[in-house]
Amino acid sequence: MKRFLLIVTLLVSVFCGAQNLSIYEKPPVFKECDSLPVEQLKSCFKFTLNAFIFENFEVPNIVDQENYQGDIKVLFEVNKEGEFKVIYADAFYDELKSESNRVFSLLPKIKPATYNGNATFVQYSIDIPIPLEKPSEEANDATEEPAIKKDSLNATLSQEFDKINAQVKPYEKLEYTSQLNVPFTHSFYARFDDEMNAIGTNSHTAAKPFLYTDVAKYYDIKADKERLVKETDSWLGRKLYNEHLVAVQGKDYWFTIDPILDLQVGKDTEADFSSTWNNTRGIFIQAGLGKRFNLTTSVYESQGRFADYFNRYAETLKAFGPDPAIIPGRGIAKRFKSDSYDYPVAEAYLSYTPADFLNIQFGHGKNFIGDGYRSLFQSDVSSPYPFLKLNANFWKIKYTSTWMWLKDVRPEVTVDGAFFTKYMANHYLSWNVSKRLNIGLFESVMWADTNNRGFDVNYLNPIVFFRAIEFQTGQDAGNAILGLSGKYKWNNKVNIYGQFIIDEFSLSDVKAGENSWKNKFGFQLGAKYFNAFKVDNLLLQAEYNQVRPYTYSHNSIILNYAHFNQPMAHLWGSNFRELVLIGRYNYKRWFADAKVIMGQRGFDFNTTEDSFNYGGDIYADEDNRISDTGIKIGQGNKTNSFMTELQAGYVINPETNLRLFTNIIYRDFNPEAITASTMNSNTLWFSIGLRTDLFNWYNDF
Repeated sequence: MKRFLLIVTLLVSVFCGAQNLSIYEKPPVFKECDSLPVEQLKSCFKFTLNAFIFENFEVPNIVDQENYQGDIKVLFEVNKEGEFKVIYADAFYDELKSESNRVFSLLPKIKPATYNGNATFVQYSIDIPIPLEKPSEEANDATEEPAIKKDSLNATLSQEFDKINAQVKPYEKLEYTSQLNVPFTHSFYARFDDEMNAIGTNSHTAAKPFLYTDVAKYYDIKADKERLVKETDSWLGRKLYNEHLVAVQGKDYWFTIDPILDLQVGKDTEADFSSTWNNTRGIFIQAGLGKRFNLTTSVYESQGRFADYFNRYAETLKAFGPDPAIIPGRGIAKRFKSDSYDYPVAEAYLSYTPADFLNIQFGHGKNFIGDGYRSLFQSDVSSPYPFLKLNANFWKIKYTSTWMWLKDVRPEVTVDGAFFTKYMANHYLSWNVSKRLNIGLFESVMWADTNNRGFDVNYLNPIVFFRAIEFQTGQDAGNAILGLSGKYKWNNKVNIYGQFIIDEFSLSDVKAGENSWKNKFGFQLGAKYFNAFKVDNLLLQAEYNQVRPYTYSHNSIILNYAHFNQPMAHLWGSNFRELVLIGRYNYKRWFADAKVIMGQRGFDFNTTEDSFNYGGDIYADEDNRISDTGIKIGQGNKTNSFMTELQAGYVINPETNLRLFTNIIYRDFNPEAITASTMNSNTLWFSIGLRTDLFNWYNDF
């Protein structure tokens, strides 16, 4: 009984509240209606509005001449200040829309609608008949009820949809003036390397990938691609040779959608299986919202079988769990059939430019710091990872801060089947000292989630010195690395570049001349020759890299400079010297690349008799080193390697960078001792394929 009385009381309260609502709700009031009773205000508002429109509306000449008959639909608002605002007007002629807006702008300010005595806004829809009809007080229902009525709302939405369609216009290739990244491949970046390195430019070319707006100051990628347009009249021809598959542009947005392909077949003369192959399908989306917000995403579904040496290396990277391999630079691979791999990959990022001098990116992908083919600071040879990046560009300086979430996937650090998380933060300051000289300062720190430390806020500051913070957080709390880079523009055809990296350094040990293990450092020295021998678009490059044993490693099992069992810097890790010779040429849609790599490396023997760490494996514990002194490059299982790679092809679609190519690799790999992980190899690998070229493939292990 009590529950029944409570329900009755509530219903009575609601009913009374509804009655009060109708009593205290008033429509907007024109001056002419001010003296009328409340129940007549709505009718007066309608009549006065229609009379005003009839007296002030001037039917455009084109409408009169064509004897047009129809309606103008107007959605408008009377705001809290009593001002009329047109939200949307729709009519057959644009002139009728414009005239409707003009007439409503002439309406006087009136008393606003009220609710419980407080001013509020209200929306109405109205149909204005053409020819105009003089309103009468008896037939003054030209306006509908407020626009929240179902029928009126549906009419407004259908008009809004049409308006959106009307705003779509031909795509103006806005990606080339956006804050999106230019997909980083060494081959494509070579097309504008000379323009960005001309004497007197204030460009900064080390931190990659570049934004389109960075490149646009020196090289017009859009115009370059438009010069390659093929004449074709068919829709299929345009989409195949010249355009994005889907490209939509509206008032404040644009987006493109393209398929991703990497289809290739080949032969490895050293392998037991019949052929090599790769089958990648995916989708690539780019978009811009407003002027300062952009995004892109690419999703790949891939299966493949590669040259025998490539497959063996992929399986040495194996992560904890049943999956047999990690495809270098891509990700974990499941077994496909009996001897192939299935390796899905996804990359994406958001790019926001709150001010002209600052770009912020959050995504899942890779980054690169350096002017060379290799980088001793940060390279793109590992699998994609989550990152947050800030690029600030002002005066003669570009400052890049990057925070990364990395994974150690070895069985010995896995907890409850989950990969171990570690973090990396990088700072890189690029300073154009003069028209010819650039100097870069680099620092990086790696730390792990020990003691439930998580992402250490000490390293979140983009301008802090990591080495000082490392001392404050504990001796073994992080692994800091310092670097110095330089570039000198000898002239507009030749520039010289280099990097110097220090993981640990003892001046007293250097003076002692005993080759201490503590002197963990490496350097790079290279040169580029643009338009070589007066041949347009011919780039020649020579580069020497050398890294001492134990560099990038640590006495903690987890604080190595690596991710997904792959180095974050040079592909070879440490304990090596290397010479790289590269030639790149392009003519219209044709391209050709040649590369020769000669090197000497020192591997571990990995036997029961000799389990020492010789300094080439950055994952190995440096406390298990062979000696404190007498440390030299190439120590351990000394291996000489030689590799040459030739690639040539034709760009089918410059807009999507879809290429038809043929690739030949000759690789000679000669260790002093044959072990389970280091085998003698002499490979000739030939491939042909069709690829959307969006990232670098590295085959030179």
